[in-house]
Amino acid sequence: MAKILTPPEALHRAAALCSSAEHCTADIREKLARWGVTEADSRTIIDRLVQERFIDEQRYAVAFVKDKFRFSGWGRIKMRYALQQKRIDGSDIDHALATLDEEQYNDRLLELLQAKSRSIRDDDPEARRAKLFRFATSRGFESALIFNALKQVVP
Repeated sequence: MAKILTPPEALHRAAALCSSAEHCTADIREKLARWGVTEADSRTIIDRLVQERFIDEQRYAVAFVKDKFRFSGWGRIKMRYALQQKRIDGSDIDHALATLDEEQYNDRLLELLQAKSRSIRDDDPEARRAKLFRFATSRGFESALIFNALKQVVP
């Protein structure tokens, strides 16, 4: 069984964790619970981390959006949902999503669709379009953007 941490130990470990990478309140609350820290002590620790700017939800949301866009190829819908699951405030989510460059966003969608199109064996254009549309929606891209991009990928 894991050692239960005292509040000062938990604060020190959480601060070290937050200084090495961006974390949101929900992530740290989960870690503290796993370390055996009581709910009252967790609130105190999280308040201190926020006060000392180890945790910043807006900064976390911006970093999350940039990473998921660049490395995972996620669209805005999927990123918004994931951030809502982590209980990030709606205004912070909106701010983070607004940091995405529209041209890069459209180019990334087009790249993903072209790569996926090469792996589809179906010759029927409608079936290809349907498969590509489902793929892009599963990545969290908006329907209108997908339709525009499909015009360039599937003639």
